[in-house]
Amino acid sequence: MTNAVSTDVTQNVKQTASVGRAVHRSSRGARNRRLREALLAYAFLLPAFVIVGLFGLFPLIFAAYQSTLRGINRIVGTFDGLGNYVRAVDVLTYVLGFWGAVILIWLALRGIRRGQQAAAAAQEPFAIWSAPGVALGASLLFALTWIIRMLPLLLAIPDQMRGARNTPEEFRRLLGEALADPNALQALFGTLAALTLGIVLAVLVQRALDRRGQRGNYMSPFVSATAMIGLAALLLVMTWNELQKQIAEAEATSAGLDIWSQIVMISAGFVLMALSWWLWSSASHRSSNASTFLRLGGAAALLVGAWLLIAELPRAIGAGDPVWWYGLLATFYYSMGTIPPQLIVALVLAVLLFQDIKGRTFFRMVYFLPYIAPFVGTAAVFKIIFSSRPEAPVNAILGFFGLPSQLWLNDPRGIFNLLIPSADFPVWAAGPSLALVVIMIFGVWTFFGFNTVVFLAGLGNIPRELYDAAAIDGAGRWPQFRHITLPLLSPTLYFLTLYSVIGTFKAFNHIYVLRTGAALGTTDTASVVIFQAFKRDTRIGYASALAILLLLVIIVLTIVNNRVAAKRVHYG
Repeated sequence: MTNAVSTDVTQNVKQTASVGRAVHRSSRGARNRRLREALLAYAFLLPAFVIVGLFGLFPLIFAAYQSTLRGINRIVGTFDGLGNYVRAVDVLTYVLGFWGAVILIWLALRGIRRGQQAAAAAQEPFAIWSAPGVALGASLLFALTWIIRMLPLLLAIPDQMRGARNTPEEFRRLLGEALADPNALQALFGTLAALTLGIVLAVLVQRALDRRGQRGNYMSPFVSATAMIGLAALLLVMTWNELQKQIAEAEATSAGLDIWSQIVMISAGFVLMALSWWLWSSASHRSSNASTFLRLGGAAALLVGAWLLIAELPRAIGAGDPVWWYGLLATFYYSMGTIPPQLIVALVLAVLLFQDIKGRTFFRMVYFLPYIAPFVGTAAVFKIIFSSRPEAPVNAILGFFGLPSQLWLNDPRGIFNLLIPSADFPVWAAGPSLALVVIMIFGVWTFFGFNTVVFLAGLGNIPRELYDAAAIDGAGRWPQFRHITLPLLSPTLYFLTLYSVIGTFKAFNHIYVLRTGAALGTTDTASVVIFQAFKRDTRIGYASALAILLLLVIIVLTIVNNRVAAKRVHYG
């Protein structure tokens, strides 16, 4: 009897061990399968990552690096920190540097908080991913350091190969010396060590969680936070060094320096403006009218205070590069003068062409032709049409109606000065010049066809049943357009607005063709100013700094556009 019992126990133990081994093999097989799937996914993503890195991220990194160098007609100039930015926007450099670092730190902390909330909602550990995340984030910073240290060494090779030294052997020697540079190798070894450590730690953490049956991966918030905090520290150090340099120069020349007051006042003004926006947006969510009015009143008071503090801004702007500021002003005029007209015209045409009318395919093609025609060729035709000669087509039409001829593309006077000759408007309030107005007309003529086609696609996605139901309820054409078409077309309108804002701030080809010297630079938008600094003045570092500033302007406008449109875009 005892032998039988022991035999049964032995068999049960063996069966249990066999089941445990099967479960372990199954779990290990599942882990290996997930690992293979992840490696396969990354293998497919690698070519796209390389292409985006080489043609997207690397030019941006290179421009940021170039913006810290000074010198004429030199790719590898002398390191100047934020000197190019100070020449462009003066005191605003320190404001942008300080608040840029603050925003990066805030984004890092927000990313960690959101990751922690997601982990808590899934009831999974979060802090355990900090070690591999920080290591991988540090590898990104080391990689950026390696790129920055390698760039001047590689860019100096062409200058060292002139004359008889222009041989393949010399190139290989110089390339080997650049790759063997101790500082560059130190950054490269740091990159590889941090990357290896991060990968090993990530694998160990994942295996430890797999044993508990938890599969959540919350490493990316720590990676991005580490990279952002590192960039914020770099930005703060560069801003502080540049500020110390300015203070030392002021003390050496016994000149007054009011940088601190301007920095504090402008920063405080923008803080009050942000608080005013927050109060204004939260007023609509209040349960009582008193609370709503109090928030609206507080927002108005903060806005007045912000305006008084930001009154220091014009003096700070005046100390910067006037050509750059006039270029931004011309860009703003060009954007405001082209985006609303082309969107309105395109929407009206799209609604008309969406109707069941004869020849609508022909009209769609005709309206789209200006967009696909070569910009340089059509701009040259516009230059002839709006010539300042009395016999030019537009001037001839004006003469037929007894109106005087205009200089058009050669007229630098602001449009408000032309309309009200007796008024003496300042430069910033005189409006766009007549020459820039002609360029605006060209911009509207060129892009309204593209917007029309996109609007037609948006109209085609609106269910016809909604209009039929509205018609049965007695709604006319205008109520249908207002309450059905516009809300359901809001995603298309949002896309076109964002696309147009970015496009107008980057516009170059037709503006460069249509601009004339007689317009006295009133048609030179920001992109033209950057091109002139690079091509005509050969100030490569300064042009790169202006390009980075323009990128910041576009990013801010995109964020504002997203915030404004967030509550007004309806996706069905």
